[in-house]
Amino acid sequence: MKPRKIRIEAVSEYLRGGTTLEEVGRRYGVSKVAVHHWVREHKSGKGPDQDAINRIAGIIETREGVMPDDVGQLKRELREARLHAKLLEAMIDIAEEQMGIVIRKKPGAKQ
Repeated sequence: MKPRKIRIEAVSEYLRGGTTLEEVGRRYGVSKVAVHHWVREHKSGKGPDQDAINRIAGIIETREGVMPDDVGQLKRELREARLHAKLLEAMIDIAEEQMGIVIRKKPGAKQ
């Protein structure tokens, strides 16, 4: 396999998730340091073949950064974000009860 193709496939595989730098490096016969360097270049936008890597990895780029194109992964991330928000709400409720102070800003308060 050509070095350019190895680089594209290694970065794409790592960005898809579910694997470590070491595993990707072993699979393509390069060091984990090389894979890390390639991934860092890609994320900074300075690496070659940006479009090819994104297309293979199933990633779309937005103004906020890089997002997976996989609906299942997006659903998992949304679920985790909702659970995190519920956890934070519960922590605030407990803190208000235990400390006897209002932490949340009252609606319509004067500024």
